[in-house]
Amino acid sequence: MSTESGEQASVQSMPSAPAPPRVPFYFREKFATLIVRGNFMTLAAKPMVIDEGEWMAHQVVEQYRLLNEMLRIIQEVNGHTGMPICNPRECPTMSGGGGHTYTWLDQAGRPCRISAPHYIASVQRWIKSKIDDPNTFPIEIVPSAPGSSPNSASRTNLNIGGAAPIAAGPTSLNEPLSQLAGPADRNWLGKAAGFPEHFESDVRSMYKQMMRCYCHLYAGHWEKPFWHLNATKELNTCFIHFVNVGKLFGILDDKDMEPMKPLVDIWVEKGLLPTAVTNGSSSGSATPGTAGGVMPGAPGNATPVPTGQEGYSPAPQSTTGSDAAAGATGGGPGTAV
Repeated sequence: MSTESGEQASVQSMPSAPAPPRVPFYFREKFATLIVRGNFMTLAAKPMVIDEGEWMAHQVVEQYRLLNEMLRIIQEVNGHTGMPICNPRECPTMSGGGGHTYTWLDQAGRPCRISAPHYIASVQRWIKSKIDDPNTFPIEIVPSAPGSSPNSASRTNLNIGGAAPIAAGPTSLNEPLSQLAGPADRNWLGKAAGFPEHFESDVRSMYKQMMRCYCHLYAGHWEKPFWHLNATKELNTCFIHFVNVGKLFGILDDKDMEPMKPLVDIWVEKGLLPTAVTNGSSSGSATPGTAGGVMPGAPGNATPVPTGQEGYSPAPQSTTGSDAAAGATGGGPGTAV
């Protein structure tokens, strides 16, 4: 009798298997619907007669406009509470789902967690300042003289028949061609249209920050307010358009999309998005008439530095999983985050 009771007690004391984690609703195919039909890759197809830099600038400005429309929903102040839905009390950190938390570097270079509304507002100010800066997004193009070639200006400075030329320093054959070439010989995205050499790296940094804002919209506010407002299809439509441009032109890394990978994979399987991005090109059914998804240049390493409310310029970074526990910063001013 005592043996049976002992066996029964041991059976009852055995721990039950942990319940599997609940999959967020926005990662389920049922809720991955859109408000439009068709192939989003046609919306990103570059017309043949438009410069790549001009087209990229247009796409970034358009994606920022669409993101702002979604952010405006969580930033609208409630007339009863006097606070927006995304506020420091409800969103004390810039969470992106899947264990991703985005932090900032303070003046001393230390990572610090700030509230999601502060993070998002800082990103918005920084991106707007970039778009409004004619040194990054030029609004006027100085045309070349009729019949002149791109290198004609450099030829006028040649000292032919004058004083003795000045010998250049020794050249190392181990140096990359990008360093051996002079400024007039180097090429970069948008150079012909007057965009600066750092334009592509700025675009990549802007896209990285916009991606983090989308991650927070889903992780922190998909149910409230988007589901309650029946606006999840609008959010999905803006996001798939954003991801499509990023993947097609290679300005959005897979690492940046990691928090939203299950949703992106659903759209990839449906053929709505390119399958992958490798070295600035997208594999998959790229639309004819585009640049083949290839953007010149290597990934930039510039870190966005939005203007902070306290008068300093913090640099964004991401801490996830073991990196966060170990205190790894993942970047700083002038480095990739």
